[in-house]
Amino acid sequence: MLGREIVGPGADRGMVFQDYTSFDNRTVLDNVVFGLECRGVSRQERESEGLEWIAKVGLDPRRDRAKYPHELSGGMRQRVAIARTLILRPRVILMDEPFGALDPATRLDMQDLLVKLWREVQATVLFVTHSVEEAVYLGDRVFVMATTPGRIAEEIRMPAAVGPARGVQSEPWFHEQVNAIHARIDKNGVSHQI
Repeated sequence: MLGREIVGPGADRGMVFQDYTSFDNRTVLDNVVFGLECRGVSRQERESEGLEWIAKVGLDPRRDRAKYPHELSGGMRQRVAIARTLILRPRVILMDEPFGALDPATRLDMQDLLVKLWREVQATVLFVTHSVEEAVYLGDRVFVMATTPGRIAEEIRMPAAVGPARGVQSEPWFHEQVNAIHARIDKNGVSHQI
């Protein structure tokens, strides 16, 4: 990364998983600021920044800060995971199907949220998804993966999507891109690994 070999975890990289990864015994606020706590940031600074990030991901800092993970919907839990990652300001964010378990409406909302936050933090995001539509909306480059052996079969550059997911995904150019990727998946004998 940036000319250096990566041999393990690092503070300049963050991860958001498909499965919910909150600490069950910690509140929303304590989950969001966990990394800052590990870095030795003062309690007052952690709380201030944590409440800011809770709001940035679309949760209510007053109402949601003291909730525990079991009190949250799937979308809310992923918002907490995103806040916990972005509060550390990583240069690279790995996202492994983070919206895969969400209902379609929440998934679109989360895609829009991710685009908004990405513009703010300006990190590189490597986003794994099985949804061609999600890849076209979120990506500036889409990599079609082949499974045997695991390799990049195709790299496709995407035009920048401007506007909310619900609007963009109904535009003709969007459908053309989705159809082109499906054709490349079929050509490579890949089963929707994006």
